[in-house]
Amino acid sequence: MPTRIGEIITSTSARGNRTYSIELWHDGLKKHRLIRDGNCDVLRRKVDLQSSDWNDRWGAVVAQQQSISDRNAGKRRQDERKAMASERTAAAQKEFELLANILRHTLDIDDTIDWERLKDNSPFPEPRPRQPKLPTAPSPPVIQREPKPSDAVYTPAFGFLDQLFASRRDKKLSEKRALYESDYVAWATAKRGSEEAHISATQFHQAEVEQITSGHSAQLRKWEQRKTAFLIEQSAGNAAIDEKRRSYFAMIPEAILEYCDLVLASSEYPTYFPKEFDLDYDAASKTLIVDYALPAPEHLPRIKAVRYVATKDDFEEQYISESQSLKLFDDTIYQVVLRTVHELFEADSVHSLQTVVFNGIVTAIDRSKGTECSTCIVSLRANREEFLAIHLAMVDPRTCFKSLKGVGSSKLSGLSPIAPIMQLRREDARFVSAYQVADSLDGSVNLAAMDWEDFEHLIREIFEKEFSSTGGEVRVTQASRDGGVDAIAFDPDPIRGGKIVIQAKRYTNTVGVGAVRDLYGTVVNEGATKGVLVTTSDFGPDSYSFANGKPLVLLSGANLLHMLEKHGHSARINISEAKKLANSGK
Repeated sequence: MPTRIGEIITSTSARGNRTYSIELWHDGLKKHRLIRDGNCDVLRRKVDLQSSDWNDRWGAVVAQQQSISDRNAGKRRQDERKAMASERTAAAQKEFELLANILRHTLDIDDTIDWERLKDNSPFPEPRPRQPKLPTAPSPPVIQREPKPSDAVYTPAFGFLDQLFASRRDKKLSEKRALYESDYVAWATAKRGSEEAHISATQFHQAEVEQITSGHSAQLRKWEQRKTAFLIEQSAGNAAIDEKRRSYFAMIPEAILEYCDLVLASSEYPTYFPKEFDLDYDAASKTLIVDYALPAPEHLPRIKAVRYVATKDDFEEQYISESQSLKLFDDTIYQVVLRTVHELFEADSVHSLQTVVFNGIVTAIDRSKGTECSTCIVSLRANREEFLAIHLAMVDPRTCFKSLKGVGSSKLSGLSPIAPIMQLRREDARFVSAYQVADSLDGSVNLAAMDWEDFEHLIREIFEKEFSSTGGEVRVTQASRDGGVDAIAFDPDPIRGGKIVIQAKRYTNTVGVGAVRDLYGTVVNEGATKGVLVTTSDFGPDSYSFANGKPLVLLSGANLLHMLEKHGHSARINISEAKKLANSGK
């Protein structure tokens, strides 16, 4: 049952960036994945990698099913059964050994991506059309010797009587002459027939050779065309790899993300591991978020030995205890966490990762409800320098995880949900389409009396211009007038950078300290690096005092007007006029 691959879907972002996506399904494994990339050729390589992985897993499932079928397919001789039991026991022990060394396994491998190995340098798979064997040319005709009157057969032999009687001599001469003439006519007729047959055979041969040669030439041309197309496509794919490499070494965020995806996709795990993950990268803080799918406890092996019972002509499977199984799960997960972080830091040849956050997700059946659910059971935030200073070959994985301030229950096998240390999401269901306001401003516009929704979009527009020089992005959230998040900025600047929460207060009164406290709570809840509160009025002393020493920026009406002027726009703020308009109901 091969992987089913959907059609390539092309989408274009608001910034004009084109993204290609494709869906994959494997009915046997009940797997589904959506893969995206900005380059079609790299997308196909990812699809090939995922498809190959799923097909290998399905092959293992089929092989296991076939093995079970074979085991139940009648009696076999005892020596064969015992040999099979020994083999299965050895295989079971090997699985436990593999799990015990999941972390150590990667320490002997250089996880840095070899860009050249990603390229397709295979020769054109179709052999060149072979030169066809041409039919043999007809042989020249064999022409008998032309009869001559002087030939002996046409010369009469005269006897004594022929000398005496002239009539007798003339008769013999006449007979020989007639024979010659008859033979000559026969010879000439045969010669003409042979020559005509040779001409006809030669013409047929030439036509046959021309047809075969023409057909071969046509085949050769088509082959050359296919080869050229193959080499062009191959070259384009390899050029895309080179471009990915250049982008990676230029530390372009999207390329960093793609590179980390390749690193984790190249990591070898047993087939019962999901090997699925989602990544996000914040260039400003050099932080990579990894949401990693982990195997459920029941997915790990439990058979420790297989014994052949001759009296039953059957196999008896021996299992590790429940406590051993749960300990195996915990030990395995701690190793996977450390291994993943190690692979990412080791492969990071351009030092684009300062922090890696690993969130381990387990999908299993909730025994209380009987439904499938996904739960985060471990979370670790690792700093590059601190992590690389650890001698992983000598550590106890659980103790090392705890020393790094990893979060997880005392028994991971209980699948107790925990809150991830950090989640970085650029997609937010609260985001709405933005519209332009600043260009409609002039000196007559009173910002304190502006429509509150227009005011929020104006703030978004001004901050986007403020961040544009560093590639920042500002998104407006759904209008609610509830004092919540009005806009979110993603600033890649290494000093100011990260996720920034922006609140816009079109006030005619002084902003109280309560609003500043609310902003700080929002910054913490959103996992943002900074909060900005913008108002058309001003802040009281308590507000400035509370914000002191916190990642908060308070911008008064005067600051706002200065920002507008900085970006070529003019407006005014008249609090008294705005109050009068509000009181008049206009």
